[in-house]
Amino acid sequence: MSHFLSRFLVNKNLIRPSSFSSFVKQTRFCSSILASNYSLSEPIKTQFLCFLNHTKSSKSLFLGLRADHTMTSQSTEPQSVHDFTVKDAKGNDVDLSIYKGKVLLIVNVASQCGLTNSNYTELTKLYEKYKDQGLEILAFPCNQFGSQEPGTNEQIQEFACTRFKAEYPIFDKIEVNGPNAAPLYNYLKSAKGGLFGDNIKWNFSKFLVDKEGRVVDRYAPTTSPVSIEKDMKNLLEKA
Repeated sequence: MSHFLSRFLVNKNLIRPSSFSSFVKQTRFCSSILASNYSLSEPIKTQFLCFLNHTKSSKSLFLGLRADHTMTSQSTEPQSVHDFTVKDAKGNDVDLSIYKGKVLLIVNVASQCGLTNSNYTELTKLYEKYKDQGLEILAFPCNQFGSQEPGTNEQIQEFACTRFKAEYPIFDKIEVNGPNAAPLYNYLKSAKGGLFGDNIKWNFSKFLVDKEGRVVDRYAPTTSPVSIEKDMKNLLEKA
């Protein structure tokens, strides 16, 4: 507490920075400052008393500032998937808060991967089965793994929708690792790290998200979509 208050006095030019250390050593609480042996001039005492009267107490000041800091941190840091905005295949903004109340399966997809046929087929099957119960699949094309998603957004959509009858949204192509990784994927990775580190390892990594936008689980690329059907059903059945 004294450290904070002494910094306040320095910032307000009420004491010299050179006196900072001795001031901290000699004052432990706001209420003891005026009674301490530290020499304060009368104008400084007057200003400091005004400061104390204005804030009511050092405790309320400290707690108030801490609360403000906490609120600021909470307001700037994403709390769920619903706090993000992404681009659709046409470059339009999509606020993911539109999926509140939905269970989400978020997948980085590719069109030329050895896992493509099985994953797309099973994703379509799951979506057809559970979309009316509140399941949404969000597919994000990514070309970072073996350059297996080289096409344009239009080509990717045509491939998925024509060959695999995908009715769920396929978004703008993104990066999921590295300095240009999409903010959504940085959040997903921080929420659920992988077995060998947070980075996405390959195409068709999967994140399961509950109705409140919280990341519940993460599945490896080789984990088939149908094998996590039970997990999805459990979330769908929760009120």
